[in-house]
Amino acid sequence: MEIKTLLEQRGLLIFDGAMGTQLQAKGLKTGETPELLNLTAKDLLKEIHRSYIDAGADIISANTFGANSYKLSHSGKSVDEVITAGIINCKEAIKESGKDVFCALDIGPIGQLLEPTGSLKFEEAYDIFREEIVAGYKAGADVVLFETMTDLYELKAAILAAKENCDLPIICSMTFEENGRTFTGCPAEAEILLCEGLGVSAVGVNCSLGPKELMPIIKTLCEKSKIPVIVMPNAGLPDPATGEYSIDAEEFSDYAVEIADLGAGIIGGCCGTTPEFIRRTAEKVKGRKYESKKIERVCTICSGTNVVEVSQPRIIGERINPTGKKLFKQALINDDIDYILGQAIEQVGAGADILDVNVGLPDIDEKAMMIKAVKSIQGVTNVPLQIDSTIPEVLEAALRVYNGKPMVNSVNGEEESLKNVLPLVKKYGAAVVGLTLAKDGIPPKAEQRVAIAEKIIKRCEKIGIPKEDIAIDCLTLTASAEQLAVNETLKAVRAVKERFGVRTVLGVSNISFGLPNRELLNHIFLTMALENGLDLPIINPNVASMTGAVRAFRVLNGIDKNSLEFINAYNDAVPAAPVKKADSNVDIFAAVYNGLKNEGAAATAKLLETTDAMQVVNEMLIPALDRVGEDFEKNKIFLPQLIQSANTAQECFDVIKKHLTKTSGTPVSKGKIIVATVKGDIHDIGKNIVKVLLENYGYDVIDLGKDVDYQTVVDCAIENDVHLIGLSALMTTTLVSMENTV
Repeated sequence: MEIKTLLEQRGLLIFDGAMGTQLQAKGLKTGETPELLNLTAKDLLKEIHRSYIDAGADIISANTFGANSYKLSHSGKSVDEVITAGIINCKEAIKESGKDVFCALDIGPIGQLLEPTGSLKFEEAYDIFREEIVAGYKAGADVVLFETMTDLYELKAAILAAKENCDLPIICSMTFEENGRTFTGCPAEAEILLCEGLGVSAVGVNCSLGPKELMPIIKTLCEKSKIPVIVMPNAGLPDPATGEYSIDAEEFSDYAVEIADLGAGIIGGCCGTTPEFIRRTAEKVKGRKYESKKIERVCTICSGTNVVEVSQPRIIGERINPTGKKLFKQALINDDIDYILGQAIEQVGAGADILDVNVGLPDIDEKAMMIKAVKSIQGVTNVPLQIDSTIPEVLEAALRVYNGKPMVNSVNGEEESLKNVLPLVKKYGAAVVGLTLAKDGIPPKAEQRVAIAEKIIKRCEKIGIPKEDIAIDCLTLTASAEQLAVNETLKAVRAVKERFGVRTVLGVSNISFGLPNRELLNHIFLTMALENGLDLPIINPNVASMTGAVRAFRVLNGIDKNSLEFINAYNDAVPAAPVKKADSNVDIFAAVYNGLKNEGAAATAKLLETTDAMQVVNEMLIPALDRVGEDFEKNKIFLPQLIQSANTAQECFDVIKKHLTKTSGTPVSKGKIIVATVKGDIHDIGKNIVKVLLENYGYDVIDLGKDVDYQTVVDCAIENDVHLIGLSALMTTTLVSMENTV
């Protein structure tokens, strides 16, 4: 089964509707795990599946959404037996219907936050998804559906688990809020880039909101995705008092027509939708011809929360690289990750759009350090990264754990490099920088470099790397040693841009090596290169004249409309202060805001030598958290940065508590608060976030965990004389437990 082939044969495809609300309507008890019904209520499950088949669904989802080892850990049942039963029920319902319908292995989020926001490692998430994939594949699923995802990083782990353990088509769907982003801050464009790059069959949105509220997201998906789009909205929004959803089947199906008109290829329903919703939808849109769109796109890369389109000159920060940097080399040898994070934060603050990450040093384990650096940098900045290494194993390790679509630096014209690097770029859906050098080094003449560029471009396209994902580095030689080569480099940049239409890269600073007043030479060479078509200058953004040259170029060439970015950068702007080391009067505010735990703790300890503890709390820590909260509300930062800042503040508070215990015997507390996930619900992401933030503001939090009995909450409140209780529930089936606890 291929999704595109199916669309060509049948036209627009229909997915089924909600499973949870159907089970509730048929007697699912509060706190009961829906997936366990695969074993105990097979006829009920088959009845629901058949109702959707009869309604006109082309693909129906097995009842396996939450059947992962984390969520089933309390059940005594294995992932394999629950998923196998779910797939068999689904396939039997299809067989009994006599219709040509397909069975989807339905996989939802694990229920834990991934690093660095949470404690679940990327590799652990991969293993959890792999177990589900293997079970579903073995049981006979026709397609893999990842739905209701909020974290792009978790989705990547899921996709890799599917790609590497089965050969089924993969459909991916994330859940978005009205601000156009998921819970963790991922925009639809980032979802598209990741899914296209990893070879997914269809991409889209489910759950979240009703079809009316989702229209802006759906438009973005349909306008920008090269692969088919799937849309499965809720039946509007639920009434908090009654639980009833706001739109009926007729209104839902009218919106389905609008969604089809926008170009979606697959339409179904999520929470609150019933077989009647699917029937009405199928009557109005099924069989309509699906037309794939030709999407024109320039080179675009992304992090988990930030998409960078190279439709104008973009700055690649060069400082995370040990070449010629004694302090950086020593930081790598000492495993001083905070120094590397400081370099990342400084460069982004100074104007870098992308960060080059190179940790190559003979004295260290480069692969381990690259993994650590990529994971850590992703936690404190939101700009995309350029993975920079000459070792294929290091590149693959970094590509695997990277959150989003990165750029790889680099491949060159040598056969060995082309064979070893390009397959990795293709597999992980990255963009790539091609260096115009070959076996004999860097050719002296522009035309020779252009010939190598053409060879790299053709090889990329041959293995399926689109031209839009290729950037060519015509290589900067030092003016002090090869003065005539300067003009050849500029000629090569212009020729590559004009002939092949790819993006261009140059490491600018090499031009001035061995000469005085390097900044002046770098600045002038940069402006010359920009005028000749340079798209991606690799520079030190902390040098104001270099960043300024790029910003001014954007203004003077009409790229920066109404000079808005230029004005924002320079109108009463205060230059970003570097994050200083703890032994040189570190700014706690900066450490908390940027999520630097070790820096924050060390700074707090130093300040407590001369400053009252409550002054540190009230004048430094709380204002920093307030600022983080304000920026989170304004969508300037997102959940990963919020939690990193909260965890850093927690480190600072721990230092203060120890200090107060030593000096006064008891740390100061604002009071006690109980938090718990209610009976029947094992999701604790929301509770854990609230706990961290409450602790940061000085409260003692008693965390009762998840699936907490009503009486346990009451007993704890009485025993500890607690007057404020926070209850968490994610599943609609456990909302009643919240009411019962109250």
